Amino acid sequence: MNPVHWTTLVDVDVLAAALGIHALNLVDARAISALAAASHDLRLLDARATLSDPSAGRAAFDVSHIPGAVHADLDLQLSDHARRGHGRHPLPDAAAFARTVGGWGIGPAHQVVVYDAGDGSMAAARAWWLLTLLGHQRVAVLDGGLAAWRAAGLPETAATDRPPPLPPYPCSTYAAARIATAAQVQARLGQAPGWLLDARGAERFAGQVEPIDPVAGHVPSAVNRPFPLNLHDGRFRPAAELRAELLDALRGHPPSEAVLMCGSGVTACHLLLAMEHAGLGGAQVFAGSWSGWIEDPSRPVATGPA
Repeated sequence: MNPVHWTTLVDVDVLAAALGIHALNLVDARAISALAAASHDLRLLDARATLSDPSAGRAAFDVSHIPGAVHADLDLQLSDHARRGHGRHPLPDAAAFARTVGGWGIGPAHQVVVYDAGDGSMAAARAWWLLTLLGHQRVAVLDGGLAAWRAAGLPETAATDRPPPLPPYPCSTYAAARIATAAQVQARLGQAPGWLLDARGAERFAGQVEPIDPVAGHVPSAVNRPFPLNLHDGRFRPAAELRAELLDALRGHPPSEAVLMCGSGVTACHLLLAMEHAGLGGAQVFAGSWSGWIEDPSRPVATGPA
C-alpha cells in the first residue's frame, strides 16, 4: 500500500478508509482504537480548544475522540505562556515542541491528521502550522473536524491507546522565514494595503467591540478577511472560489509576500490553510498578531473598516 500524502485537507471518508474503520464492527471501539494507533504511518492529533476555558479541550477528549488520537493542548503544548511580549498565544520553543511531537509518537515519516471540534480554527490549523514550521510535510487538517466525523456516523472512543513515544522530532528549529515579527510588520506599514490580512471578525477589526484584548482596532493598512469566509457549513469552500476571493483581498501583492494575523496567532493559521488549499502558498503568519502588536503602546492603531 502506497503511503498517503495529505498536506492541507482530508475528508472524513478518506481518513476512515485509510484507518480501516469502515471494515470493522463499530461497536468494538477498543479494537478500532488499537487499529488506528497502529495503522501503517498515520498519526491523529485532537486539537480541540476553547479560548474561554483552557481545560475544555482535554476534558472533551477524555470523554470521546477519534480512535487512536492523541490530544494536542493549545495552551500547554501549542503555546508557551512563559514567553512575554508575544501576544496571548506565544509560539512554543522549537526544541520543546520537537520533544512534544516525539512524545506524540510522530516522526518525519508519519502522515499526521489534525482535527478539532469542527471547522479547524480552534485549534487544528495552529497544530498543522507548527508541524510545518518544523519541516514536517505530511500533515493535514480533517475537513469539518469531529463534527463531520460524527455526521458520517463514524465511531469514537474514550480509550487512550496511542502510538509509542519517539525521540524528539529531528528538527529543533522553526522555519523562521515563515514567521513574521512585529518589527517586520511595522517596517512595512507604508506599503499599499493587501500585504497584511487580518482574520478577525469585522466588528473587532473595526474596533467597535473588543471582548478579549485591552485595545480595540487593527494594524494600519491591514485588510480584513474574517476566517469564517473560508467556510461553508463548517468545511472549507472549493479551492477555486477561495483563490479568487483571496487574490482580490491581496490587491496585487504576491501570496509569498503576504502576512496573516488575527487576535493571537491561532485563527491566522486557518487563513494560511485556506490560502494553501487555494494554491496560494508561501504566506507568513504574524505569530504575536493583534495581542502582541498592542503590547508596545508606541505602535500605531487604526479603527474603522478597512
